[in-house]
Amino acid sequence: MATWLITGCSSGLGHEIAKAALDAGHNVIVTARQSKRLQDFVANYPDRALAVDLDITRKDQIDAVIQAANTAFGQIDILVNNAGYGYRAAIEEGDDKEVSNLFQTNVFGAVSMMKAILPTMREKRQGIIVNISSVAPYIASPGSGYYSATKLALEGVSAALRNEVKSLGIKVMTVQPGAFRTDFAGRSLHGAKTTIADYDLTVGPRRKSNDTTSGKELGDPVKAAHILLDVITGSNLPDHLLLGSDAVKWAKDAIYDKSQEINRWEAVSKKTDF
Repeated sequence: MATWLITGCSSGLGHEIAKAALDAGHNVIVTARQSKRLQDFVANYPDRALAVDLDITRKDQIDAVIQAANTAFGQIDILVNNAGYGYRAAIEEGDDKEVSNLFQTNVFGAVSMMKAILPTMREKRQGIIVNISSVAPYIASPGSGYYSATKLALEGVSAALRNEVKSLGIKVMTVQPGAFRTDFAGRSLHGAKTTIADYDLTVGPRRKSNDTTSGKELGDPVKAAHILLDVITGSNLPDHLLLGSDAVKWAKDAIYDKSQEINRWEAVSKKTDF
C-alpha cells in the first residue's frame, strides 16, 4: 500500500485515477480548488481518502496539503500532477493575462508541487512523480499553440528532473494522453475572447464556440486510470507513456516526419562545425 497525492481530482482523469488507487487499497490525498466536490471519496473511503483544498498556484495551499498528508499518512510515495486545463486561441489572439494564468497552472504549479514533495522523497530515497502531459506537443494543432507550449515546458522539466533524481531512488514519468471523454474539451476548456477573422479557416473549427468533439472522444478515462495504476505500481516505469490509439498514431507520424526532415537537411546542419 502506498500514499498518493493527486491534483485536479474533481473530474476527468484525476478523479478516475484517485478512484482506481483507492479501490486498489492505497491511501490517497484527493485535491481540488474546492474540496467539497470530493466528499464522495471521503464518504466511500473514510480511512484512506483525505480531501484537501488545493490551488496549485498558491504556495501556502501546497505547503498545507503536504503537511496534512504527512500528518495523516506519514509520507507521500506517489505524486500525480494532473491539475491543468486547455486554452484555444491563435497565437496572435492570445490574451497576455490568460496565457500567463495558463502557464502558472500547467507549468509552474506542477513545478511547485514537485519542489514541495522532493525533500521528503530525497530523504526517503524513493518516490514516483507522474506528470500528466499531452500528445499535443507532437501535433501542434492550430489554436493550441499556448497549451502545447505549456506541455512542452512540462516535458522538458520532467526530462531534466528524471536525470537529476534517478540516482536518489526517485522516478519521473510523463503521461501523454490523446483525446479522452472528460471535461477537457467542454467545461474545462478556455478560449480567446477576441478572435481575428483571418484565422477562421485554421483556428476557427477548434475554437471553443465551434468545437463539437466534447463527449465524442475515443479515450475512456476509466480504462486509462486502471492502466496508469498498473504501470505506476509495476516494476518497470517508462519515461513516457502515450495513452490512446490516437495518441500513438499522432506521435509516430510526427516523429517520422521530423526524422525525415532531419535527414533531408543533415548535410546543411553539419556545415556549422569548426
